Amino acid sequence: MESLYIVQLDCGAKYAARSPDNLKLKVDDWCVIRKDFYQDYGKVIRVKGEIASESAKKDTPKILRKATVHDKSIAHENEMRSKSAYRTAQKHVETLKLPMKLLNAHYSFDGKLITVQFTAEGRVDFRELVKELSQTLNTRIELRQIGVRDETAIHGGLGICGQELCCHRFLTEFASINVRMAKDQDLSLTPSTISGACGRLKCCLKYEHEGYLELEKTMPRRGDMCECKEGRGKICDRNLLTQQVVVHMEESGNVLCCHRSEVRVVYPEKFKIGKKVVIEPELDENDEAIRKLED
Repeated sequence: MESLYIVQLDCGAKYAARSPDNLKLKVDDWCVIRKDFYQDYGKVIRVKGEIASESAKKDTPKILRKATVHDKSIAHENEMRSKSAYRTAQKHVETLKLPMKLLNAHYSFDGKLITVQFTAEGRVDFRELVKELSQTLNTRIELRQIGVRDETAIHGGLGICGQELCCHRFLTEFASINVRMAKDQDLSLTPSTISGACGRLKCCLKYEHEGYLELEKTMPRRGDMCECKEGRGKICDRNLLTQQVVVHMEESGNVLCCHRSEVRVVYPEKFKIGKKVVIEPELDENDEAIRKLED
């Protein structure tokens, strides 16, 4: 039997690899991996369990062995060579005046491939850079453009919650996040509040989104007219988690906080009975800035 593991390279890149169970790999074990035409060296960061299908095995890199003392020595030498290759690549980028930011360079375990990761605002024509690097370093070069979320996942850090960033700790794929998710959760649409360390919308907006949609089904909306034991009023605020609503009383002008079960929504006469009135929130002045946070 073979099991699936998530391995991480010294450059921060992660991918899945399979291994025979007799290797008895554990988290934090270093190993040598066969990937495509070259060998790589990485650390096991997660055990995902047995591989279900045979077709998945064919396209998945295979872990050859646990790293020996000799393997670790070679990996250390490659790490030093990677730093030198990074400095060389940086000089060529400056000479060619390419609009790109280099993040790191990684030598494969057998030295057959150098992978350079970079970020850029748009597409970059780096063919000349690859040609010059191949001649200078005398090996195959692969330039890989990644996004700002991937860059943050490599560097890591702490989120506003005080925990290590999710993208660095356990996320392997980034879900699509949009401003609607923040609105559905009644969050403040201030860019600094809903954006993460990467400058994009927080990944955790996705985690509880479905739960908030379920809570939304039984909650009145802001702006709905309602009746409660104190009289008639207008809902001016609400809390989806506690199921509390804040009602501005029509006659007295007082503000009342009560449970959603204590109010009955009254719709304007021009709408048919039973038809829910959907009042969209007004556009925030920062909406244009917020949309830029989306991928």
